[in-house]
Amino acid sequence: MEKMGNHQAIRPSTTVRAPAPATPVTAAARKSSVNQRSTPRRIAVIGGGISGLAAAHRLVELDPSCEVCLWEARPRLGGVLSTVHQQGFQVEQSADNFITTVPWGVDLCKRLGLGDQFIQTNPACRQTYVVRSGRLHKLPDGFLMMAPTRWWPLVVTPILSPLGKLRAAFEYFIPPRKDDHDESMAAFVQRRLGREAFERLVEPLVGAVYAADMEKLSVLATLPRFRELEREHGSLIRAMRRQMKARPKARTESGARYSMFVTLRDGLSSLVEAIAARLPVGTVRLNTPLERIERCGDRWRLWEATPSATGREQFDAVILATPSKVAARLLEPIDTELAAAIGTISHSGTAVVSLGYDRHQVGHPLDGMGVVVPAVEHNPILACSFSSQKYAHRAPEGKLLLRVFVGGALRPELAEMDDRRLRRLVLEHMALLLHVRGQPGYCDIAHWPGTMPQYHVGHKTLVARIEARTAKLPGLELAGNAYHGVGIPNCIHGGEQAAERVCTSRTRTAIL
Repeated sequence: MEKMGNHQAIRPSTTVRAPAPATPVTAAARKSSVNQRSTPRRIAVIGGGISGLAAAHRLVELDPSCEVCLWEARPRLGGVLSTVHQQGFQVEQSADNFITTVPWGVDLCKRLGLGDQFIQTNPACRQTYVVRSGRLHKLPDGFLMMAPTRWWPLVVTPILSPLGKLRAAFEYFIPPRKDDHDESMAAFVQRRLGREAFERLVEPLVGAVYAADMEKLSVLATLPRFRELEREHGSLIRAMRRQMKARPKARTESGARYSMFVTLRDGLSSLVEAIAARLPVGTVRLNTPLERIERCGDRWRLWEATPSATGREQFDAVILATPSKVAARLLEPIDTELAAAIGTISHSGTAVVSLGYDRHQVGHPLDGMGVVVPAVEHNPILACSFSSQKYAHRAPEGKLLLRVFVGGALRPELAEMDDRRLRRLVLEHMALLLHVRGQPGYCDIAHWPGTMPQYHVGHKTLVARIEARTAKLPGLELAGNAYHGVGIPNCIHGGEQAAERVCTSRTRTAIL
């Protein structure tokens, strides 16, 4: 088995093209700031997931003279991003692609020389299945996350009862909510489409993305676009139908907008490796948790927790790109109010069970991207991705790769269930759902407890308070999936913004 993104990948490479800076601080400003100091500026990045890696890489892009040190408590970089190659399968152990409607993921890949690796989802399989009463049914064509774009598929779907369909159609006439107050995803969808459409269509689609309790999940922090559509058009159905007139090809898609997602041919760990190869030798410190950080005048002091640690080190700035629980612990001695606010962000987790089969073992045609399972089905499975249907290169000829997700906010114990019990549970339910015969020829189980931040109602207000408090500590920046988005592009953007603020702050200080 080959694990990509491990500690061996931090060796620098001379074969990757030189980076082109994205937007930022001008060359003149950088030169001015460098001339103000006789010694390089030292920046600490704590956390080696994609947010921390993006921050470290951006710092080197913007100011090659600075000394960047990146601490990672685990033995490898990448956080939850991990690609495994085994028995001819390419298995993503967590996220397996990223969206292109925001530019940050695509832009970074291109700057790293990975632009020729982009692979789009299989156009022939851009639809989703939903379970009702233990059976798979196609999500109505044109139903995108939270609203239908076509009437007839909604009319004939067996997923909803006749009354459920009538209530969903009545959304067209329900007056919009005009205020800006936050509300839970459950409250918003039931207000617009009714309870049955929420439970049978929206909850499994959105819940599979955020592994969340929909009664607590904030609509403004996760899918604010739908509140905007409600205000602007008065109805989600009216808004979506108007938008689809300009995009007729999208009318046949269902679920997520799969045409807007891409992955990397060699796996997402190749992104981790490419970033690590761009960092100067000695930047990364693996297996090195931090005991504490301290504010010392206008500088920061870091203490390693490892027995072999040489002591404390001082830095001009710190970017905290750790899970919120770790950030709260490190900041508690410095600012108890800030630490308490960050500590209120809770997390759920999942386990991902990847299964490889011969094609003839699976009775279902698998003519889609995957299946989602509503919570009202009382099934331990959150979702199953038809991974090798989605991206054909992930399984050998004649084989299938399925990725099954369990756990989430409603079943957190499953994220940490021992492998033997979890495998037995998943195989039992997959046999019923997809008519699977026999045992898989390949199985990989990845546990990710406590890795998915929960954006509860009021999350945007909470983050604004956290950022206002952080701004009072010069030289401190926060990054990571706990604040402004859980997707790979959002994490990259957060890390790069933190790096840019550090460099901008330095330039302002030099000019003053």
